Amino acid sequence: MQKLLRIWDIASTKDKSGQLPVSPSTVWRWVREGRFPKPFKLSNSVTVWDASMVEEFISKQAAPSSANEVKS
Repeated sequence: MQKLLRIWDIASTKDKSGQLPVSPSTVWRWVREGRFPKPFKLSNSVTVWDASMVEEFISKQAAPSSANEVKS
């Protein structure tokens, strides 16, 4: 079964930690820049990411190569 994530699962806010220590606006900027996986819509008001794609993104950032480094 495919696991899905919403923006509040991925990004952090002052009230809650997400998978990444960046704000929702940073995640959306990375999507626009092609640096983060694109989400898809389940409905007009529900946008989600495939959890495996987000995990792959995080793994690539953790790789020792400085070429993979993400700057916020």
